[in-house]
Amino acid sequence: MNEPTALPWPAGSHSRSGAVADGDLLMLTATGDTAAFSALYDRVAPWVFGLVRRILRNPAQSEEVTQEVMLDVWRTATRYDADRGSAHSWILTIAHRRAVDRVRSEQAAADRTEQVGARSADVAFDQVADTVTTRLEAEQVRRCLGSLTELQRESIELAYYNGYTYPEVAQQLGAKLPTIKARMRDGLIRLRDCLGTSKGQRP
Repeated sequence: MNEPTALPWPAGSHSRSGAVADGDLLMLTATGDTAAFSALYDRVAPWVFGLVRRILRNPAQSEEVTQEVMLDVWRTATRYDADRGSAHSWILTIAHRRAVDRVRSEQAAADRTEQVGARSADVAFDQVADTVTTRLEAEQVRRCLGSLTELQRESIELAYYNGYTYPEVAQQLGAKLPTIKARMRDGLIRLRDCLGTSKGQRP
């Protein structure tokens, strides 16, 4: 069944109020009769809007949901069973369900916004904590580097902070490669021990 190209709001000029029962109009709508749907729309849309308005409170949202309800009526008219209740009740049931869904959707959106805000606050806190920790660790490293011999300190700084290779460090410092390797090994051991001690101390 093709959907109507436009749903009139407010009620249009095709109303045949009183001529045909709502149930009959709904059954005609199920066959794709747009005139019957227009007449049904004119009759029930104000009732739908009133129900939705009481649930949502917001007039603009209530109009949107009313349009959604009437579109549901057009799309699902074939599901209406006159033996299970009146057309009026069937349509208002759809309206109530749609309105409640909108309330839940709005609440879910608000909850997501709150959660995102909370996560953002956590991230900001974590970033500050990481920055503070990094700075403290950098201070500890600088302090521990000061406890090394000059050759150990220069070798480690050139290799680990400036990215030089062992041969390049040896060339920079004018020392033999085996000497540089030995001094760096000893310096790293002392640096590790110093940092372990520093982490156990209060800042």
